[in-house]
Amino acid sequence: MGNARRVVVSELAGRSNLQYLSRDKDLGLEKGDATTRELLDRIKELEYQGYHFEAAEASLELLARRAAGGFPRFFDLEGFRVIVEKRPDGPAYAEATVKLRAGDRTYHTAAEGDGPVGALDNALRKALEGVYPALKKIKLVDYKVRVLDEKEGTAAKVRVLIESGDEHETWSTIGVSENIIEASWQALADSIEFGLWRRGLREAHQKSG
Repeated sequence: MGNARRVVVSELAGRSNLQYLSRDKDLGLEKGDATTRELLDRIKELEYQGYHFEAAEASLELLARRAAGGFPRFFDLEGFRVIVEKRPDGPAYAEATVKLRAGDRTYHTAAEGDGPVGALDNALRKALEGVYPALKKIKLVDYKVRVLDEKEGTAAKVRVLIESGDEHETWSTIGVSENIIEASWQALADSIEFGLWRRGLREAHQKSG
């Protein structure tokens, strides 16, 4: 009693699981169509690269919704830069600069943080909170890094998992790259877009109700 069914979609999953996910999330993917096949191939490719969607269901849902079409574009990255400076008489200093487009405008912002990922998060929020005030309700809850293929040393890929949430729910997103900042950006961007979409959907339901 009180349990919910959880369907895993990964490199070993078949089309039936993807179809169940489509029905459960109302994605509109049809069994056997080209979009479903391409999506499953894409999931297998990403899992081979080190993605682990069992631990990042929000990133999986975003991947499926984008494949199905109609998912809104909240912002498009044009570039970011992160600077970390260490001085002998103090802690390390991190600053991030982000340039992105939201709607028909370009935003170019900079922010500091306790670390490079925190600075990147702050710069992204600084750019977007005026466009999407609901972003103020979305918080980063947890941040985890796992090194893949440890034998590669500093050239090894890393998997970043970010858990975010608002006053209603939490969700997890993922990024994978040889560069920890790039992997963090992937997970962070997915986290923000998923959170904004969920809040927009919830507000639409409340208005219609």
